Amino acid sequence: MKPLIEITTVPIQIEMRTTNAKLEYARGTAEMEVSRDQGGLSIKSRPIRVNIDTFEARNSITPTLARRIAQDADKGQQAAYEATATFARQGQLLLKTRVGEELVTQFAEEAMMKDVKTNAGIEFIPKVPPEITWDPGEMSIRYEMDKLNFDWKFNQGDFEFTPGDIEFTMTQRPEVIIKYIGGPIYVPPSSDPNYEPVDVKA
Repeated sequence: MKPLIEITTVPIQIEMRTTNAKLEYARGTAEMEVSRDQGGLSIKSRPIRVNIDTFEARNSITPTLARRIAQDADKGQQAAYEATATFARQGQLLLKTRVGEELVTQFAEEAMMKDVKTNAGIEFIPKVPPEITWDPGEMSIRYEMDKLNFDWKFNQGDFEFTPGDIEFTMTQRPEVIIKYIGGPIYVPPSSDPNYEPVDVKA
C-alpha cells in the first residue's frame, strides 16, 4: 500500500552581517576673514599772505582830522621857536652895531630865503612808505595706507569611534509541509469505481 501523506520540512535560514569597528579622524578646518580699512590722502595748503599797512602813508598825503590838528600844532610850535630865535638874533645884532643899510638888507634877504624854502612845496609824497609784512605759506600732506585685517578661525581635528555591529536577518522561517499524495476517498468505499471487495475468508 502506498503512503498517503508526504511530510516535507523546510529548515530555518539566518543571514548574519558583521560591521567592523573603526576609528575615524576628522581633519581640522581653518577659516580666514579679511577686512579692509581704507586709508586716504589729505592735503592742506595755505598760500603766502601779504599784509600792507598804508595808514601812515595815507596820513602823510591826506591826514585825518586828529593828525592834521597835531601836525598844525607842531608846525605852529616850531614856527614860534624859529621866530623867537630869529628875533633874538636880530635883536643882539641891533644892540651891538649901528643900524645901517647893510644890516636891513641882510634881514630882508634872510626873510625872503625863509619864505622861499617854506613855500616851495618840494617834498616827497607820500612821506612815509607803506608797511609791508607777510605770513609764509604752508602745505601739509598726510597719506595713510589701506589696512588689511586677517582673522583666523581654527577647528581642531576630532576622533570618531564607530563600534562593531552584528546583524542577524531571518530569510526563511522553518516550516513543515504535509501533503496528501493518495487518491480520493469515497464514502461509502463501494462507490469507488475501482472498488474491489476485500476477501475476508480464510
